Amino acid sequence: MKEYSALALLKNAFSGNRDWKPAWRKPDPKPEYDVVIVGGGGHGLATAYYLAREHGISNVAVVEKGWLGGGNVGRNTTIVRSNYLLPANTAFYEHSMKLWETLSHELNYNVMFSQRGILNLAHSPSQADDYIRRGNAMRHDGIDAVWMTPAEIARKVPGLDVSARARFPIVGGLMQPRAGTARHDAVAWGYARGADRRGVDMLENCEVTGFLRDGDRITGVTTTRGEIRAKKVAVAVAGSTGRVMKLAGIDRLPIESHVLQAFVSESLKPAIDTVVTFGGGHLYVSQSDKGGLVFGGDIDGYNSYAQRGNLPVVEEVMSELASLFPGWASVRLLRSWGGIMDMSMDGSPIITTGPLPGLYLNTGWCYGGFKATPASGWCFAFTIARDEPHPLNAAFTLERFHRGAVIDEKGQGATPRLH
Repeated sequence: MKEYSALALLKNAFSGNRDWKPAWRKPDPKPEYDVVIVGGGGHGLATAYYLAREHGISNVAVVEKGWLGGGNVGRNTTIVRSNYLLPANTAFYEHSMKLWETLSHELNYNVMFSQRGILNLAHSPSQADDYIRRGNAMRHDGIDAVWMTPAEIARKVPGLDVSARARFPIVGGLMQPRAGTARHDAVAWGYARGADRRGVDMLENCEVTGFLRDGDRITGVTTTRGEIRAKKVAVAVAGSTGRVMKLAGIDRLPIESHVLQAFVSESLKPAIDTVVTFGGGHLYVSQSDKGGLVFGGDIDGYNSYAQRGNLPVVEEVMSELASLFPGWASVRLLRSWGGIMDMSMDGSPIITTGPLPGLYLNTGWCYGGFKATPASGWCFAFTIARDEPHPLNAAFTLERFHRGAVIDEKGQGATPRLH
């Protein structure tokens, strides 16, 4: 595929950019598909792409109630990392990282993946011990991790307050150099285009209103554009999982929906060339290619389906940013937005068959959804195609909550909002 080659760019520049081929088709729904994927975000689109690419299943429809990429995949802070501690998460997110490293080439679409690194700041000796333990576990599994001293951090991040007078003194930090950021909407567009080129139908403005059943088995969906039958139906709708699954008669799942706000400032000259996270609270910040500071923090502390948040979290996140970078205190906020997080009981995802025959579920991403996009789609496609999990997502079942075999990365217990 050479639509975006240098020659194509030059040719279309001389023709007023009027001859570009649409990135994906706008088909009418077919009466039946092999697979219907509910949710046209990053995970749903990646799943469709890998079903066609890896398993030869191209009679697939992605059903989206709005426009492709209008949900969480376009409402995040674009961070990509694999600096986890527990083996199930470590293997999964490192696979995702490896897919990220070749994704632009794979899709022939520039997702603007920038491996600028991520630095987790430690503010006490006990926190430093915990981070060093995590770094050693990462290195044991072949994942890059570097411990940085305060002096090294000061050279790496010049605007950071590393003085002894700092409100939150910095004793060191764990760096993953291969981590970084990517352009979130480009990821959605790249996967959509790649899936479309392999025969997948993108059905936008097509909201699911119910599920078709034959006894307990799910056999399709009813939508605002008519009934669509399918041998398999996969749900990947992030924070809307509870509402969609209720249409299938599933009233209780081990997740909660919360809103997570994110922010971007006015454009600045280059000020920070890595991602920095705050260990004394919850803050993560990087600088975009346009110069804006992109940052976020905790979820709002109440259940919500609204793609907006409230002022207490705004104040908390701003105060943390100003504490770390006093020189940015007068920088003006340009805009904010919210995404709906599907917070699981243990902070780890769910990629599984069921809970009904013919139904497949992808949810529970908490803060980790964007960085997981390639591996989530890759593993979900495998699970759908084979009716069994890949070893990388074998632990991410619903059954683990019945057995108590939770994957509690943060050690916070069964409290979704704390993950």
